[in-house]
Amino acid sequence: MSKNSLRWMAMILTVLAGAVACQAGSAAAVPAPAADEARAAASGKETVVVAGGCFWGIQAVFQHVKGVISATSGYSGGSVKNPDYETVSSGSTGHAESVKIVYDPSKVTYGELLRVFFSVGLDPTELNRQGPDEGTQYRSVIFYGNDDQKRIAQAYIAQLDQAKVFPRPIVTQVVPLQAFYPAEAYHQNYATLHPDNPYIVYNDAPKVTNLRREFPDLYSGK
Repeated sequence: MSKNSLRWMAMILTVLAGAVACQAGSAAAVPAPAADEARAAASGKETVVVAGGCFWGIQAVFQHVKGVISATSGYSGGSVKNPDYETVSSGSTGHAESVKIVYDPSKVTYGELLRVFFSVGLDPTELNRQGPDEGTQYRSVIFYGNDDQKRIAQAYIAQLDQAKVFPRPIVTQVVPLQAFYPAEAYHQNYATLHPDNPYIVYNDAPKVTNLRREFPDLYSGK
């Protein structure tokens, strides 16, 4: 996702070689979490923040999940206040490209969102990278906002590891949310606004396609 021309050249060569990274997200059949919150009886708003590589793709996936009210690209996990894209991309801020998801708990549960995240959002066994993007700013993280979110996320990772759903252990971090900083306006809704961008075509659009295929009951065509 870097603007550096050499980075784009490397990505294009990778595509031509037939090794398109992150095209399908996780290829594993991911079971539902054994521990989850109960679906709420009335409409409301809850928030979860996750990171998993380039925020364009994660935002695009969750914008197509029923019950999600909004998905915003931004930065979390670092010590620098009000970071910008250039400094986060340097890897010096401690922040990860993240997405804040606001959802209606009467329509979708926290555990269902995590299942989507692990199924089609990313490869949770890759450390400090996703596909063509490398660096701590592309690490996978679940930022929990309360003890219930922490418990469910940790239990789900343990469940998936114990079942050996993935060929390697999950390296996704589960850490408390300290702050979320929205990214610049040009990063918001990027996949929707730039569907012909080669990065989107080969890395992010397939994730939304897989969401529709794997979770037809959760998929929203909005």
